[in-house]
Amino acid sequence: MNFEIIENIIKNRRSCKPMLMNGKKIDDAVINDLLKLADWAPTHAHTEPWRFVVFAGNAVQQFCKDHADLYKTNVPAGKFETAKYEKILHNGDHCSHIIAVYMKRGNNPKITRVEEICAVAAAVQNLLLGAASLNIAALWSTGGITFHDAMKTFLGLQAEDQMIGLIYLGYTDSDIKKGSRIIPLEEKIVWKN
Repeated sequence: MNFEIIENIIKNRRSCKPMLMNGKKIDDAVINDLLKLADWAPTHAHTEPWRFVVFAGNAVQQFCKDHADLYKTNVPAGKFETAKYEKILHNGDHCSHIIAVYMKRGNNPKITRVEEICAVAAAVQNLLLGAASLNIAALWSTGGITFHDAMKTFLGLQAEDQMIGLIYLGYTDSDIKKGSRIIPLEEKIVWKN
């Protein structure tokens, strides 16, 4: 393995909003390769709790319409925002694929819920790093009503399952700005010798 390669991919991976994507389609085989990377996330007791619902082709726009309608139906009238509805409705206009990611809760009581959520988050990171290595733009979103029970029902999840987010994938012609860290690393580490 080459530390510099993985370091470069990690440091240069950035989120890209769907509106900055250019509409160019990603081959489904490439999406499948990214899902194979996600499948190699660490998992306690081999529970492999990550699950993916992939929207491609015409299903991308249909999902955005359904998501927007779920938002409109499930948000109290006083909290409904037309701009948010329109954003959800048009998030798929220029992206290639949308992947709904959730944690499928297993029946092993020794494995905590947080362990399973962390495993799925690691799977998402694998997918995002793979996408970055292929110059695929990506956004891990928790917007709209991603965490509302209506989304769980829409996707056919069980009560104990947990939505983790929506991954928007595509290509972009925009320059993605350089990343930065706000808090110095030294303030995040305590060494004990």
